Amino acid sequence: MYSFKSKPKSPLTVLKLCCLGLFFLCQGLYADSRGYLDHPKAQQFVAEIRQEESYPADKLTTLLASAEKNQSILDAIARPAEKTKTWAEYRPIFLTQDRIDQGIRFYREHQATFIRAEQEFGVSRYVILAIIGVETRYGKHKGNYRVVDALATLAFDYPPRSPFFRSELKHFLQLEQEAGIDLMNARGSYAGAMGYGQFISSSYRHYAVDFDGDGHRDLINNPVDAIGSVANYFKQHGWQAGAPVASLARYLGDNTGAEQLQAVLHRGPKPQKPNLTILEIKQAGLIADASDDTHYRDSDKATAMAFAGAEGEEFWIGLQNFYVITRYNHSPLYAMAVYQLSEELKRRLSS
Repeated sequence: MYSFKSKPKSPLTVLKLCCLGLFFLCQGLYADSRGYLDHPKAQQFVAEIRQEESYPADKLTTLLASAEKNQSILDAIARPAEKTKTWAEYRPIFLTQDRIDQGIRFYREHQATFIRAEQEFGVSRYVILAIIGVETRYGKHKGNYRVVDALATLAFDYPPRSPFFRSELKHFLQLEQEAGIDLMNARGSYAGAMGYGQFISSSYRHYAVDFDGDGHRDLINNPVDAIGSVANYFKQHGWQAGAPVASLARYLGDNTGAEQLQAVLHRGPKPQKPNLTILEIKQAGLIADASDDTHYRDSDKATAMAFAGAEGEEFWIGLQNFYVITRYNHSPLYAMAVYQLSEELKRRLSS
């Protein structure tokens, strides 16, 4: 009877096979240890940083050697909720009882800070609260991606927005010195946004403030700095203190005016800067709810919007402050979620 057992190998042969296996194992480990260093776009990035002398070259190579491509990041950025969901589907994500209750607790814990931010920057404390609520559930979910992985993946392997994220990676490097951020271990969203308010690196550098006066701008662990920084962001982007944000509207025209109505409505996934007057919108048959109409002047610039709501089409009129919210996230759906959450938090906290 034949045996299928292999012939015993000599000790020398075994040694050769072990060495060969060890060689290939080391090669694999070496490749993995180099992370993004061998990527052509990363090499160009390193050369540019070295030429600019904006960050130590040895530290940069170490950082990029640790950075890993993450396919889930590429998948997430390709299908953001703001572009794939209707208002009827998007609203229930953020307007939940749990998020409202958490917001009330977070506000009461930091009430003095919210009031001071509103007084110093002129931005509604409830909008600041809603931003932090929508972004991270008041700091409970700040993101689990390493920021360097997110930015490297998007800078070097996501061509549609590679220049933007390449720039963000540059800004991220500067945050080590400017904000004391541990670049190797900092975590955030799939797009590299950080902290309570999910600031991208450029926004962190330009709009973060030391709101508690301790000498540091810490948006990751310090809710006081985060509250002040969100307020500063809105002020710097043109927030109008005490002015309205948006109003539900009613169409008072008839079918003969449908074409005129469609001409003034903005339906796209991207925001539109207010470019019509309230009077022009009224002339198209769209009237703001009476409860809010007194806040508006016919000369005020606004945007007329239509959303696919749970009970059919909803008409809204957004003013300058609504547009400012879209400077935080370029989506009318996002701005509407922030606005409605802020109104519900205001109602609950004022009662």
